Amino acid sequence: MTDANIIEIFCILDEFCKYFAPELKKHTLDICGKRRRNRQCLMSDSEVMTILVLFHILRHRDLKSFYLGYVCNHMRKEFPHRLSYNRFVERQAKVGLRLLLFLQTCALGKCTGISIIDSTPLKSCNIKRAHSHRTMKGWAAKGKCTMGWFYGFKLHIVINDRGEIIQWMLTPGNVDDREPLKDKNFTQRLFGKIFADRGYISQELFESLFIDDIHLVTKLKKNMKNSLMDLHDKILLRKRALIETVNDELKNVCYIEHTRHRSIDGFASNLIAGLIAYNLLPKKPSLNIDIIDKSRLIA
Repeated sequence: MTDANIIEIFCILDEFCKYFAPELKKHTLDICGKRRRNRQCLMSDSEVMTILVLFHILRHRDLKSFYLGYVCNHMRKEFPHRLSYNRFVERQAKVGLRLLLFLQTCALGKCTGISIIDSTPLKSCNIKRAHSHRTMKGWAAKGKCTMGWFYGFKLHIVINDRGEIIQWMLTPGNVDDREPLKDKNFTQRLFGKIFADRGYISQELFESLFIDDIHLVTKLKKNMKNSLMDLHDKILLRKRALIETVNDELKNVCYIEHTRHRSIDGFASNLIAGLIAYNLLPKKPSLNIDIIDKSRLIA
């Protein structure tokens, strides 16, 4: 990544943070009425957010080694007012809400009428240590996926044909994959056709989505009667594996999953920054639907 790309990311985040800049007061009064100085931190929120996003874009695995070993040594010019790592972690938790607002308002893609939905597990720890895990207690839960049992969360994402994430939801690991589609707030950005695997089959869900101008397309189970399907939809359904590539990039490129979190705030900010970093990537896996000439298809 060049300096121009880093500056571009910082400018985008800094312009966004200007809408939330509060009026700073030099002095505040505590409970006892004594005057206490409230000194402004030298590192701005936009700088902290930029470092968190760069951590995922540059494909580092450990935030501490990235900040102390890379940012503090090789990015002195870009970040002249560096903090200690402990202070940086405190600021990381405080900018989590702004990262979330930036993701929801500026970083998500737009629905094009062709969408793909899937869920992927985010493990908090090994399933054998679930009974003694304390960091995510009350938030995470045991669930089952195609790879077996896990303890953690489920990340539900919807992508368009360009590979951009257009909607997402985080749930405990024991939540059914179909639950997000029952939420009107989750589906309000969607329209057209949405392709999913067999785990999303539900007649009630299909009818409720169809009323909202969303056509759910899935493969049939072996014990179900065969039904006619438009050949164009059948070809696109075969391309549903594109979302598996997106999940792989989120985990192995943007690195949104690891088991070293020490707080729920750190987990949330790491996840949100990873989703932002993915949508800022210049190249994403996508479908070349232009090669499909619908007029030549024979059902």
